[in-house]
Amino acid sequence: MPLTDSCPGPLRPCVIIPCFDHGAMMSGVMARLSPFGLHCFIVDDGSQTSTQELLQRLCADRSDVTLLRHPRNQGKGQAVLTGLAAAALAGFTHGIQVDADGQHQLEDIPLLLGNAARQPDKLISGRPIYDRSVPRARLYGRYITHIWVWIETLSLTLKDSMCGFRIYPIAPTLALARRVKLGKRMDFDTEVMVRLYWQGNESLFVPTRVIYPANGLSHFDGLRDNCRLSWLHTRLFFGMLPRLPSLLKRNWRRRSPRGHWSGVPERHGALGMRFMLAAYRHGGRRLFSLLLYPVIGYFWLTGRAQRQASVNYLQRIRQTAVRQNRPLPPSLNSFRHFMRFGDAMLDKLASWQGGIRLGEQIDFAPLTPALPDGNYPRGLLILASHLGDIEVCRALAQGEGRVKINALVFTDHARRFQALLAQVNPQSGINLIPVTDIGPETAMLLRQKLDAGEWVAIVGDRTPIPAHRRDSAQGVVWSEFLGAPAPFPQGPFILAAALRCPVALMFALKEQGKLRIYYEHFADRLDLPRDRRPQALQDAVDRYAARLQHYCLVSPLDWFNFFDFWRLPEAPTSPHEA
Repeated sequence: MPLTDSCPGPLRPCVIIPCFDHGAMMSGVMARLSPFGLHCFIVDDGSQTSTQELLQRLCADRSDVTLLRHPRNQGKGQAVLTGLAAAALAGFTHGIQVDADGQHQLEDIPLLLGNAARQPDKLISGRPIYDRSVPRARLYGRYITHIWVWIETLSLTLKDSMCGFRIYPIAPTLALARRVKLGKRMDFDTEVMVRLYWQGNESLFVPTRVIYPANGLSHFDGLRDNCRLSWLHTRLFFGMLPRLPSLLKRNWRRRSPRGHWSGVPERHGALGMRFMLAAYRHGGRRLFSLLLYPVIGYFWLTGRAQRQASVNYLQRIRQTAVRQNRPLPPSLNSFRHFMRFGDAMLDKLASWQGGIRLGEQIDFAPLTPALPDGNYPRGLLILASHLGDIEVCRALAQGEGRVKINALVFTDHARRFQALLAQVNPQSGINLIPVTDIGPETAMLLRQKLDAGEWVAIVGDRTPIPAHRRDSAQGVVWSEFLGAPAPFPQGPFILAAALRCPVALMFALKEQGKLRIYYEHFADRLDLPRDRRPQALQDAVDRYAARLQHYCLVSPLDWFNFFDFWRLPEAPTSPHEA
């Protein structure tokens, strides 16, 4: 079945092949394209007579190939535009640019087309994965171009602007070519991608293998084409300057949350964590704290969405405190909120390294009941939250010497932290279990942990990841929280009932420079009788939300959900490629 028959919606793709003296390689390229059933526009860009004759024979009596000719060589870019113009007249909507030298992994065409079908306004480009055949000089030169492109777009989203294996949305590309005089030779690929980005047609990248055949023919002229590229980046840089306000505004919008905490990319990485860990190891808490100011200041200044979420949360705190006639700590502001988060990261590092111990840097709040030890016959389920430093329960694990704590985390980023934690202290006593949803397999695993007398900690203040649901409202219970209804996940409470084990609440809050653990018994066993399950579930969530609100008012800056907690995401309408 032709690939075009399987493309959803109005997508009508074809192939554009600019060819200049690559006649000997074209039969192999066409053979690899044949299984896809795509119409091909071959543009002979002023080739020698031998290539003209080869192409004529190759295209003879083929209804799925259109051969176009330039009387003289005009450059790869002009050849692509000629092919796109002919494709538009024939009714095609998207043109797949394929180089004639056979270096592209044409078997990845379905991957590129799948992305084009979902996001037809974007330029879909290959992102090269090279083998040892790539010339080193060409490879290093590409990185220079990458840097210039990032400057010209004020964005890192254009991963590779030089790959000639890509899908153009034909209408906006031709509209751009009519409005702007584009480079016609080796400067074309980069310029058209940058200018499409400027006019609102972003690019999406698919990793693909690229080889440099041993008998390959390259028309790259080291002197002339490098001069063209230098002049190109000069033009693009000065073209960026008047667009600077709109590009900055666009990038600010991109940083806004995508409706759900799981859609907000992590703003830190393992390398940064290791750097801060090294600072703590060599300079102690003082050096780490000094470094926090510029680091947190950067994230506070650039994290508009997170900053706004902090401001909104603190406003709800103030309004709730007024209604309840409760005092609040002084100087509640978003920067101090961010700084408290950074300080919590320091406490995590210190805890992982064994630098926080019971009775020294951490203690229990007055009237806290005794914690069950590791010999408790059924284990213990801790309903935790993103309020405070729950990770310091590592100190409990090390202090008791008999407790193993398993923490469920709803994100794959937990794998990174688990690896870092193991590097810092393999005997930390905490096992992070990344999950995307709570299913039977997860319940069985946790049942084994609890039967062994271990503890299981799961947060009750993050709603399920919506990629697995058409309706993000499924799996949540709405409960009053800081003056407005907020969605809480059903999963932790249903899991607690299914595991039939004791349930506790635990918060570790920063008070007067010291961590203080608040531990509360929640239920000997959480019951959700079938005949009144919805109401029993609502009652359990309401109790949890009320206690969470209570402790938010005790220590407002310890809340670390930097997104709009009171709003659910819209249901996804189509899958998205990363």
